[in-house]
Amino acid sequence: MSKRAVILAGGKGTRLKPYTIAIPKPLVPIGKTSILEIIIQQLVNKSFSHITITINHFAELIKAYIGDGTKWNVKIDYSQEYIPLKTMGPLQLIDNLPDDFLVMNGDILSDINYSDLYNFHVKNQNLFTISSFNRTHLIDYGELITDKDLLIGFREKPKLNIEVSMGVYIMNKEILKYIPKNKPYGFDDLMLDLLKYNIHVDVQKHHGKWLDIGRPKDYERAISEFDKNRNLYLK
Repeated sequence: MSKRAVILAGGKGTRLKPYTIAIPKPLVPIGKTSILEIIIQQLVNKSFSHITITINHFAELIKAYIGDGTKWNVKIDYSQEYIPLKTMGPLQLIDNLPDDFLVMNGDILSDINYSDLYNFHVKNQNLFTISSFNRTHLIDYGELITDKDLLIGFREKPKLNIEVSMGVYIMNKEILKYIPKNKPYGFDDLMLDLLKYNIHVDVQKHHGKWLDIGRPKDYERAISEFDKNRNLYLK
């Protein structure tokens, strides 16, 4: 089965400065390659045959560096946005999307099996499937536990465990009717609208590895993690 993927690579990478002053976030180096090249190789390894990259900031640099996919024996094309459309808005600019396709951020390092997620989505005839991950967030402050203005407990720098989106989705093109054209529209907007209209959204928890490299600390962790476990990510 031919599979299509869309990689979102149009953001400015503001949170990752100073690494993104001169280069776009998807091209920041992870070892001897870029995070975008790692994602492309992962998708090719899982039999995705057509990849569309959405671009805006540093668009020409990304196109020149990645090319048409010949290096990976895959078709790569580009969708240019001229105003920032957030994460879901750019999908309205892409022609000929198939019934089901993968959408993902261009700045994540994970060992997720993209093909398994895609096949699960298609088999279950889902409209929207999200890959999620349990993340522990350390709160930098001490927590005061109170009852009617009386201190009844205290926790120093508590840990918050939350289930977050990995920035990896499988979509049926019917979802596009909820996404406005030529208007900034993000994943958060879409989730709130789908909840409002009682649209079933399936969430599949990933129990392996995942890092969003959008912040310097996570980017530096990703460099070390990929160096130690390269074969895990490119199997």
